[in-house]
Amino acid sequence: MLTWIIIGIVVLLLAYVRLAPSDPARWHRQAAISGAETKQLKGGYIWRKAIEGDGKAELAALDKYALATDRTERLAGSVEEGQMTYITRSKVCGFPDYTTVSLINGQDGQRILEIYGRLRFGRSDLGVNANRIKGWVAAAQL
Repeated sequence: MLTWIIIGIVVLLLAYVRLAPSDPARWHRQAAISGAETKQLKGGYIWRKAIEGDGKAELAALDKYALATDRTERLAGSVEEGQMTYITRSKVCGFPDYTTVSLINGQDGQRILEIYGRLRFGRSDLGVNANRIKGWVAAAQL
């Protein structure tokens, strides 16, 4: 009997992880950490690079590669808006990771391309967000 209760709890937790709604107001935003450098976080990764021009070509390239990534869909935003947020789910359990690609203005007026990947559940992403972001950056040749 106890075994079935434990199995039921596990199934409910996995269902919650898979089916929990994703609120764009919570996830469709830039990193709260300032600066122009790349940073490894406990549960995520921030990649930044100063760019020339309006950055729309870079955003379009990243959008193309992001949407080509397995189990990834756009949650909010567009290239025209200058910011897009994607949800990428893990293969087995469907844990969601959120990645926001943004054009931001640096302190000196320079345009900065920021890619901010973070987990929703847990404490460590085991480098998954950093690997995905580095893959997108390499594919887009940034």
